[in-house]
Amino acid sequence: MVDFKDFTRKMDRTLEVLQEDFGAVRAGRANAKVLDRITVEYYGVDTPIGQVGTISSPDARTLVIQPWDGSLLKAMQKAIQVSDLGINPQNDGRVIRLVFPQLTEERRRELTKLVKKYGEDSKVAIRNIRRDAMDYIKKQKKASEITEDDQKKAEEDLQKLTDKYIKKIDDACAVKEKELMEL
Repeated sequence: MVDFKDFTRKMDRTLEVLQEDFGAVRAGRANAKVLDRITVEYYGVDTPIGQVGTISSPDARTLVIQPWDGSLLKAMQKAIQVSDLGINPQNDGRVIRLVFPQLTEERRRELTKLVKKYGEDSKVAIRNIRRDAMDYIKKQKKASEITEDDQKKAEEDLQKLTDKYIKKIDDACAVKEKELMEL
């Protein structure tokens, strides 16, 4: 019998990466996850903003970043400005405020396209994992470790597994798109 544990684990990881990507797509509300990919140089090392300061959300549309080291304020401000966040940070000398404006219809459509792209990338990754698993099954058959019937059954099981993960990706994309299009 063919064991798909490794391939299932890889497919699970693909879904996790998709959710991380979705976390970085802002849906009109202030969410600290949008800062996860933004780094500042701290003692010669690129460090995520969340690891060099405290991030709080006083209201639904604002994030406040308070660095533990005041000398990082300018670097944080610059990193946020050059990121793809599209928000101009306000620096008052102690903290940085990010005010998230209401999303325009055009921006919502752009973000929906980005969500679809992330979904497609994840589907490609799942299909690549399926291809690797198919190669594994064929190698086992060639080495006479499994019978031809076992090979056919394994290929059918693998296709069902792949279809299940593709559906999970489609569902996750639909949820995120609905969230983005809500006013």
